[in-house]
Amino acid sequence: MVAPFQSILIKLPSPNHTDEREVVQKKTFTKWVNSHLARVSCRITDLYKDLRDGRMLIKLLEVLSGEMLPKPTKGKMRIHCLENVDKALQFLKEQRVHLENMGSHDIVDGNHRLVLGLIWTIILRFQIQDIVVQTQEGRETRSAKDALLLWCQMKTAGYPHVNVTNFTSSWKDGLAFNALIHKHRPDLIDFDKLKDSNARHNLERAFDVAERQLGIIPLLDPEDVFTENPDEKSIITYVVAFYHYFSKMKVLAVEGKRVGKVIDHAIETEKMIEKYSGLASDLLTWIEQTITVLNSRKFANSLTGVQQQLQAFSTYRTVEKPPKFQEKGNLEVLLFTIQSRMRANNQKVYTPHDGKLVSDINRAWESLEEAEYRRELALREELIRQEKLEQLARRFDRKAAMRETWLNENQRLVAQDNFGYDLAAVEAAKKKHEAIETDTAAYEERVRALEDLAQELERENYHDQKRITARKDNVLRLWNYLQELLQSRRQRLEKTLALQKLFQDMLHSIDWMDEIKAHLLSAEFGKKWRLHEITLGALVLH
Repeated sequence: MVAPFQSILIKLPSPNHTDEREVVQKKTFTKWVNSHLARVSCRITDLYKDLRDGRMLIKLLEVLSGEMLPKPTKGKMRIHCLENVDKALQFLKEQRVHLENMGSHDIVDGNHRLVLGLIWTIILRFQIQDIVVQTQEGRETRSAKDALLLWCQMKTAGYPHVNVTNFTSSWKDGLAFNALIHKHRPDLIDFDKLKDSNARHNLERAFDVAERQLGIIPLLDPEDVFTENPDEKSIITYVVAFYHYFSKMKVLAVEGKRVGKVIDHAIETEKMIEKYSGLASDLLTWIEQTITVLNSRKFANSLTGVQQQLQAFSTYRTVEKPPKFQEKGNLEVLLFTIQSRMRANNQKVYTPHDGKLVSDINRAWESLEEAEYRRELALREELIRQEKLEQLARRFDRKAAMRETWLNENQRLVAQDNFGYDLAAVEAAKKKHEAIETDTAAYEERVRALEDLAQELERENYHDQKRITARKDNVLRLWNYLQELLQSRRQRLEKTLALQKLFQDMLHSIDWMDEIKAHLLSAEFGKKWRLHEITLGALVLH
């Protein structure tokens, strides 16, 4: 039996370790940490900096152990960071991990070597410690690392040019990685076409197949392995991922019935992914097209038309939109189901591309609702404007009818020349005419007000503007005609008045002449006339 995993000592790397090796470890361990933090939708970018506050360290240990650690202390001060890191280290001690020469301040200070040592310790405890391999003799190996090496040897036995004796140089040409994959999935790699002289191609091929077909995150790059001194810890970390994957695959293979279910599960998941992608595309297209329609401000130029558009908008809200909202909710459920199934199957979790994330759809939906809100405001503003225009038009028609009636009545009035047959009557007619002119002059303000109403309707682009303009022009025509009638009638009145005055003078002359004639024919005027003749004759004789 394997000896119990009592303690794991963190040994500081020797001074002979190069900076290059430290860089490789940092990159590998960062990817490894992120591969587990992805389960809780977290990730780090800098291994040395992002573990300082202890929060990510606690999350990582919770994911690996399946246990709940003490809740992290809130705050970003150094004392808070030290408390959180100490909680993580205390948990490791409870897991019988002995941390030598390490304190929480080393992690908070970002000590490169101790941070790398801590992550390696965690990898050993949660990824390698429980590895047990049965030899052909039925015996078990004595250490986890030896067990992993033995497993690699057993799986690659018989492959040409593959001789796994360590976790460094034995992997440089990439054939060992390809052999591991081919042993378990011969359908994925044509091993016979690989050459030990083409190490970079072999490594790229193995890493690519492992990621795309097996869902194993590439913790290493080809240049990290195809180097003079590959880093042992980094290679072990990556190989462990193959071990765990193929160990699970072996269990599934043993359970014959379950294999079929797993395959069906994967096929169904792929169909679900295709369904999600199609439905997401359709929904996003609908949202985009609907936003374009909602952003349009080409409203009907009438009250009835705008009311119909408001009714159509209401129908969109109550009939067209709710099913789309339901589709959005179904998409969220579908994606959650897909990702849950893939996590349960230890597959690389599907993440939608091309802007089809749930967050992308939610943002698009928010834009739709914003456009919808602004559309309703604009429609209601236009409705109010059209209602005001209709009220203005009714007011115009009401006033136009009054103006037309008044103008027509006055035209009939001034069209009559009943001036009378004497001077007094004509003078009275003139005063009456002057009164009509005064009333008409005062009425001009009302005509102009009507004209202003028509112009306002024209400025606001009233839909029945032609009729309004025609009626306004008719009122102005009646007004101008009335002015002409008044002027013509005044001229006739003045001529009639002058004629009556002439007649009056003639009558006065006739009366005077009659008076003179009567005087001349009187007896008294004859006596005086005879006396004047005698006197005139005497003067002549003298």
